[in-house]
Amino acid sequence: MPFFVVLCLILALIVQTGSPIQAVLVSPVFIYVGLAIAIGTIMGSFFKRLPEKISYDLFASSILFAWFAYWKPLFVADSPIFFFFPVYFALIVAFVSLFFIGQRHKIDRDSLQRMRSIVDSGVVEPSFIMVCVLVTLYFENRFIQFPTMMTLLTTRYALSGCLKPK
Repeated sequence: MPFFVVLCLILALIVQTGSPIQAVLVSPVFIYVGLAIAIGTIMGSFFKRLPEKISYDLFASSILFAWFAYWKPLFVADSPIFFFFPVYFALIVAFVSLFFIGQRHKIDRDSLQRMRSIVDSGVVEPSFIMVCVLVTLYFENRFIQFPTMMTLLTTRYALSGCLKPK
C-alpha cells in the first residue's frame, strides 16, 4: 500500500503545518468521491475484479480522504487525531510491509498452512473488513473504532501479502 502511506504522510504534513489546503480537503466533494471509490473498490474486491494489492491501496486511500473530509469539521480545529491517525496508519503499514511481507521467505511451512486455512475459511474476507471500515466512518463519537478497523484491514493486507509469491 505504498500510495496510501504517501498520502498519509502528506495529510499529516498538511495538518501539522496548518496548510490552507485543509479547507479544500474538507469539501463534500472529497466525501462523496472517497466514498464512491471505496464502495467501488469493495464491490471489485468482493467480485474478484480488482487485484488484491490494488484494492487495499485504493480503498485505504479513498477512505482516508472521506474520513478527513467527513470528520474534520466535526472536531475542534487543532484536534490531534487528524495528525496522529495518518502517521499511525503510515507506520503500521510500513511495519507490516517490512517485517511481515518483506520477510515472508522466513515463514515456515506449518505457519503458511495455518495462514492459508484462515484465508480459505472466509472469516477475514477483505471485502467484509472494508465494509466494516466504511461503517465506522459514521460513528465519529466512537472515534477509536475507525483506526481499529483500519488496523484490522492492515493485518488482512499482511496476511494476503505473506501468502502471495514474490
